[in-house]
Amino acid sequence: MILRQAVDLRALNTLALPGSAALFARIDSAGQLANPALAQTPRFILGAGSNLVLGGDFDGLVLHMAIPGRRLIDQDADSWYVEAGAGENWHDFVQWTLAQGWPGLENLSLIPGTVGAAPIQNIGAYGLEVAERFHALTTWDFEKRAFLTVDRDNCHFAYRDSIFKQQGWHLSGRMAITSVIFRLPKAWMPNTRYADLAQELAALGVTSPTARDISQAITAIRQRKLPDPAATPNAGSFFHNPVVDRSIAEKLGAEFPNLPRYPQPDGRVKLAAGWLIEQAGWKGKNLGPVGMYEKQALVLVNHGSATGADVRRAMAAVQAAVREKFAVDLTPEPIFL
Repeated sequence: MILRQAVDLRALNTLALPGSAALFARIDSAGQLANPALAQTPRFILGAGSNLVLGGDFDGLVLHMAIPGRRLIDQDADSWYVEAGAGENWHDFVQWTLAQGWPGLENLSLIPGTVGAAPIQNIGAYGLEVAERFHALTTWDFEKRAFLTVDRDNCHFAYRDSIFKQQGWHLSGRMAITSVIFRLPKAWMPNTRYADLAQELAALGVTSPTARDISQAITAIRQRKLPDPAATPNAGSFFHNPVVDRSIAEKLGAEFPNLPRYPQPDGRVKLAAGWLIEQAGWKGKNLGPVGMYEKQALVLVNHGSATGADVRRAMAAVQAAVREKFAVDLTPEPIFL
């Protein structure tokens, strides 16, 4: 392991925002984390940088998690237990599991990022959250100077949330996830309840979809709707879909009948942030070098030379427009460093 100084982070965040790390280390194996040189703070744990707004230079230590590896570690009558290193590319890992004949993650195809970041954010799409397939993870605790195993119950998963965010560990750098184990069902059933997915499969003439069919359909949908960060820098969906009380949702539905609403198990209702942003006039609209993508209003893009301050200004303008029109507050998904 090499500890480097003044490392440019522009290529390590998908919004391509400028900034550097005072100190930087690439972590290729879990054992490197025990090195006393990495115990200093402030510290930030970096994956693919696909959920990050870089505010400029970081006067601390950035640990770039690049631990590889993927393997079947166990199976029983009901499930396969598959482990992946924190640095594995998420989409590549999903495709690998499907190639092995282990379905269950196909609805999360083409989500950017790394395996290690997936449980922190409890990534989700097309009717599935990673929590539903999660078994356990291993993390290095910098305070306890030890590796810990965290199971599903102790992750305290919620909508785009986990104990890692609830405790602020995603910002403090106390915990560095090194590997994740997923429980994939042998009694697999296709999850096609999202309208976009069902329509895509119907257009392809697929009536009895396999896991690969679902993955390919979702990949095609996402490629049409979302910009490639390599061509148009972005951080994917920029805002959470707001969850509001039923009374608020009913009031908004009466005023805006086309508002998409999704009832939640706790009685509240999830609203579509992209629809709210589009109706507030921000789809394809720019503020300086930053704007909301013309094909998907939920995606904030960098049209070139943007800074973290530019992103914050555009974010605040979108939030204000949605609040004024709908009296609903939007919460950003990315981490701000």
